[in-house]
Amino acid sequence: MLKEGKTLLFDIKDSIGILTINNPPVNFFGSSFYQELDEFEQFISKQKLRAMIINAIGKHFSAGIDITYLQQASSQQVLDVMPMMQRIYSFWSEQNYPVIAAVQGRCLGSGVELILGCDIRMVSESAVFALPEVMLGLSPDMGGTARLTRLIGVGQANRMIVTCDQIDAAEALRIGMVEYVVPDEELQERAFKLAKKISKYPNAAVRYAKRGIQVTAEGGVYAGLLFEQAQSTYCCGSEDLHNALDAFLASLKTKK
Repeated sequence: MLKEGKTLLFDIKDSIGILTINNPPVNFFGSSFYQELDEFEQFISKQKLRAMIINAIGKHFSAGIDITYLQQASSQQVLDVMPMMQRIYSFWSEQNYPVIAAVQGRCLGSGVELILGCDIRMVSESAVFALPEVMLGLSPDMGGTARLTRLIGVGQANRMIVTCDQIDAAEALRIGMVEYVVPDEELQERAFKLAKKISKYPNAAVRYAKRGIQVTAEGGVYAGLLFEQAQSTYCCGSEDLHNALDAFLASLKTKK
């Protein structure tokens, strides 16, 4: 293990980072978790990675924020720490490589907001999701209203956030909240296999594909088309592209 904390573990395998939530039995998030996550992200930012997986030990990915943490919080404390907490959830979207969330069991509240900051969500058939903040007296505040609305649309976001409905993995896939549903026992293997597949693609191509999707989602089609012009101009002059094309053509010859 490359780095170990009280609630998190981090390792690298084949240029793929693996961040594991390790706060059993239900992986609650509290002040120590957020402080440690910030510390781990600073460490991860210095590593040379081609892809990243975020997973969790135990039966459940996360039951969300520790209620005792909320009971002790004041408006001034929240005002002081919220920019940092939102930033550490935005960290994953800012990386140049894809980040895959591998989710099993319950994924609630702040756990949902964590995976919304990832690029791809692969979940087990047993996974269930809910944002219960409204019935607890507040609204999602770490990307829940912002990222979920963009991902699944206004109507479904209202359904999950305002009604606090719990949905299963099949429903999450249907409404576009997750991208893959796999058997429970295959989750970790399939997530790593996907990360490994992407890691073999030219680094610049993956980086700019991720950025182009983000630019279009946040800035519109015109901004996305301008970004595509810029990235294509760069990639078509890169050694990576020519190496990848040569390898692809060679593979076609071997198949004949």
